[in-house]
Amino acid sequence: MDEKTVNEENKEAPETSSGEKTTKAEKKEVERLSEELEKAKADLATLNDKYLRMMAEYDNFRKRSGKEREGVYADAYGEALAAILPVMDNLERALAFSEGETLTQGVKMTLRQFEDALKRLGVESFGKRGDAFDPKIHNAIMQTEDEELGENQIAEVLQKGYSKGDKIIRHAMVKVAK
Repeated sequence: MDEKTVNEENKEAPETSSGEKTTKAEKKEVERLSEELEKAKADLATLNDKYLRMMAEYDNFRKRSGKEREGVYADAYGEALAAILPVMDNLERALAFSEGETLTQGVKMTLRQFEDALKRLGVESFGKRGDAFDPKIHNAIMQTEDEELGENQIAEVLQKGYSKGDKIIRHAMVKVAK
């Protein structure tokens, strides 16, 4: 080989636009980094697609759950009405046939049916004379002197309270002994 050929082989790469000279190693590094960048872009696109799909699935789940919840509420509402409507029917019958003793029997029968409907719905009444006053479930309307009862005992129930499980539907309104 002549000297000119050897010098051409050892010659550095042409200058870049910024005036720097690049070598083969630098070119390989640029290619490697370009490949990594393309791979990262592809990974990002894949992850973004997965994210969008997951968000769409979550949105569909939320909508479906909302519809199911509305259905459950509607079913419960219907069940409550179905249990109470016969009571209303009997009250209308009692008014239609209101003649002394018959009216009393009709109202007693209606009251019993109403209590049965509440039991079927899992509703219990509370608040009896002599029970201990509990501000969590009773509303004290008045205080009264009652020698038969101890302090903070219910002397009279003005309106029964109702609960379903641990949930208070209506607090009992009571008079409390001093």
